[in-house]
Amino acid sequence: MKKYTYTEKKDTRSGFGAGLAELGRTNPNVVALCADLIGSLKMNTFIDENPDRFFQVGIAEANMMGIAAGLTIGGKIPFTGTFANFSTGRVYDQIRQSIVYSGKNVKICASHAGLTLGEDGATHQILEDIGLMKMLPGMVVINPCDYNQTKAATIAIADYYGPVYLRFGRPSVPVFTDENQIFEIGKAINLVDGNDVTIVATGHLVWEALEASKVLNEKGISAEVINIHTIKPLDKDSILKSINKTGCIVSAEEHNFLGGLGESISRVLVENNPVPQEFVATNDTFGESGTPSQLMEKYGIDSKAIVKSCLKVINRKKN
Repeated sequence: MKKYTYTEKKDTRSGFGAGLAELGRTNPNVVALCADLIGSLKMNTFIDENPDRFFQVGIAEANMMGIAAGLTIGGKIPFTGTFANFSTGRVYDQIRQSIVYSGKNVKICASHAGLTLGEDGATHQILEDIGLMKMLPGMVVINPCDYNQTKAATIAIADYYGPVYLRFGRPSVPVFTDENQIFEIGKAINLVDGNDVTIVATGHLVWEALEASKVLNEKGISAEVINIHTIKPLDKDSILKSINKTGCIVSAEEHNFLGGLGESISRVLVENNPVPQEFVATNDTFGESGTPSQLMEKYGIDSKAIVKSCLKVINRKKN
């Protein structure tokens, strides 16, 4: 079994900031917009180095999306930045009408997603954003797992023409992926080979899945772990290849089980190979204030919950 370790923790939003800064140095068409959250989105370096390519819109997120759509007409590649709740729910109409319906080349970059936003509480902890974005025709939805992958994803989406939703978070999490990786949109990454159960995870839950696989290994259970960083387009082939071997699957995400990664996987299973599936996700609920670790445990989206779901789905497979 391949084992993953880490020497430091960093927040994924800083990976976005580093990727945006790199784009500022290499791609003159990249511009950035922010809704009064420069520090939270880690956009300072880009702004310092490219002050003429940054637009501070203020607390006017809908206006920001309209401006971003307009900038694409002149060949610019706008990266918008605000919290995930304000990047999606507050501006859904503008995204649908001005960006996606029109096929505009806008990159919607959203920080502070999910329960791990922590103490800010339920009003900011959006758990529906992946569903909102993946239902829009032509929208690419990306949810990287650590600092390095977020940086690589930020750089990669500048070369993709069309609307993209890039989701990342606030807490410091283990950095365990390759510093020099090339991010490939729509291509899942097999992290651990296994024969007994498939675990597909996205975002912060990838590390939790790796931790769960270690516990399962100690119990004599071989778990395959797949990093689904791109939720749409979904890498169906990687999922089907794995379940053809393991015969059961657990999906893990920091999102409502309604509308998220797990539901996308269910469709793949129903259409191709219906095998038992368990969901590690929030159960159709809002969050609350607390530390990230407290909330992940209470709402059942940590490594313990993944282990429990794996044991359950294996038992279902046997019966």
